[in-house]
Amino acid sequence: MPISSELRTLLVGYGYAGKTFHAPLLQAAPGIKLTHVASSQAEQVKQQLGANITVLADYQAAVQQPDIALVVIASPNDSHAPLAELALRAGKHVVVDKPFALTFNEAKALTALATEQKLLLSVFHNRRFDADFLSLQHLLNSGQLGQVAHLESRFDRFRPQVRQRWREQAGPGAGLWFDLGPHLLDQSLVLFGLPHSITASLKTVRPDATATDWFSVQLDYGHFSVTLGASMLAAAPSARFTLQAQHGSWQKFGLDIQEEQLKQGLTPAAAGWGIEPQPGLLYQAEQVMPYSPAMGCYQHYYAAIVAAINGKGPNPVPPQQACTVMQLLELAEQSAAEGRTLAVAAAA
Repeated sequence: MPISSELRTLLVGYGYAGKTFHAPLLQAAPGIKLTHVASSQAEQVKQQLGANITVLADYQAAVQQPDIALVVIASPNDSHAPLAELALRAGKHVVVDKPFALTFNEAKALTALATEQKLLLSVFHNRRFDADFLSLQHLLNSGQLGQVAHLESRFDRFRPQVRQRWREQAGPGAGLWFDLGPHLLDQSLVLFGLPHSITASLKTVRPDATATDWFSVQLDYGHFSVTLGASMLAAAPSARFTLQAQHGSWQKFGLDIQEEQLKQGLTPAAAGWGIEPQPGLLYQAEQVMPYSPAMGCYQHYYAAIVAAINGKGPNPVPPQQACTVMQLLELAEQSAAEGRTLAVAAAA
């Protein structure tokens, strides 16, 4: 496909992910021109994104539009793999919202197809660009806390009522583990690589819940461990990150601000974008000090996509890395179902 000055882009899906994250970030990204949206909400799309946007109701036909260079898939999870396959076979570069697919095998097949087609395939693991995660990464890379003992990474909410939306209803790719698990797994893999083993507990705790709405997953790394957790019944504040290490601890409350800023209609050009309102605290000996050196930068993801497509930089989230996330998602489900710890081997 010839390279143009701007990548004509199709966004598939205009639900929460498409509307809140992808549409504003695509419209703010140099080198990308959002021209098409696949959605049944044509009036809302045009009102919010502009009358010049072409809106197509048929997702499968949309991903094969001849004048599109990049397809961004933000549709329900069970459609990610089939739509990505159609787009790749039509010669399009593809970004898929997390989770990459429903199964590890689907993810591997898509990765092989993208390689065969010589096209970019990437997964939108935007939480790599959260301010708190980047600060944690900076702290670990600095070595000032010495040997890690334990990291707890949580993503809690208080939603006592089950909402009537596909993410909270029983079905393929639904539930809290497939919604938030990919973020937490990906962050741990970025920081520490592949764990030795995984032990998982996945539950439904709300009275009317039919999909997982609570989980606790332990990744064993030998001399240290990582605990990933999330709950829909967490009314009391819980730390987003708690790091325990040889020479101190770091703790961070509150979620990265960028999602809330996007919901308010702000863009990465806004003053205060990605700046932590509640810095993390570094505890060492008898001193406590703020430590949050990084700013959130979701905009870097699509900037890197443009660079990668134009041969000027690496894929920000290669599909092979997203395949490993899928592998661990599946192993956690197996661990929970069988009530045992499972060894983790490097994927073939």
